[in-house]
Amino acid sequence: MILRKRPSILGLFLVLRGSVIQVIWKQLLLVMAVALAVVWAHGALPQVVVALDFAPFGLIGIALSVFLSFRNGACYDRWWEARKLWGLMIQTARDMVRQTIVLEDTPERRQILMALVQFGHRAAKQLRGQPPADSADAALIEAGRSVSRLERDGRLTGTEALVLHESLARMAGALLGCERLAHTPVPFAYTLLLHRTAYLFCIMLPFGFVDELGWATPLAAGLVAYAFFGLDALADELEMPFSHNQNAMPLTTYATAMEIALRGALGDSDLPELPKPVNYLLT
Repeated sequence: MILRKRPSILGLFLVLRGSVIQVIWKQLLLVMAVALAVVWAHGALPQVVVALDFAPFGLIGIALSVFLSFRNGACYDRWWEARKLWGLMIQTARDMVRQTIVLEDTPERRQILMALVQFGHRAAKQLRGQPPADSADAALIEAGRSVSRLERDGRLTGTEALVLHESLARMAGALLGCERLAHTPVPFAYTLLLHRTAYLFCIMLPFGFVDELGWATPLAAGLVAYAFFGLDALADELEMPFSHNQNAMPLTTYATAMEIALRGALGDSDLPELPKPVNYLLT
């Protein structure tokens, strides 16, 4: 995830880290090269390379903009849901710190909370496609077994055990929600239609600009392409919130925050440092 202050007016045009320009520069060069070729060919062979009426491009551009906005909204909802699900896991872990106070200074409390530490780190790896030796769900199962043993031994009341099991169930449900987002992308046909339409529109656009703008056509076509291809690329990144792209969730940071809260409650002093952004990128 990119974390940085809003740059100055000049900086807005110079910032590369966090900009989609790194992803779409090839498409922009292609569109501008085509536009340059169209301007030259129209001047040299006006009977062969003809200019087109701009009105249809305006209507198609409006429709494409609405389509892009709708897709970006859907992808941002996925990204924001991922953030809420991880927030729920961290909150529930902190809740269990308080719920296990009845077991304070016992090895069983450490066992339960350390299982949650393992859960956080394993969940982060699983969602990024790096399966750990044991699954995140296995850590929750181990914590649940500990709670059940304590209830059978009479060291937890039925109500206390129920509260802890409900907390573990919330964490399992949040992880399942994250797995749903990670393994269920936006339907491919939907994305393909948008890609094709954006490419065709931007490639044809110079024919609508050439009579009015002349040699300024490549610049105008490049600006339009930057907006359309940029929104498309941003939606691609937001669609998969647990990937390795620069706008993905900082899962390592979230898992470490969970570990600090849990181990801090156990009185551990050798706590890890919360990761900091490197070149504005928080992992």
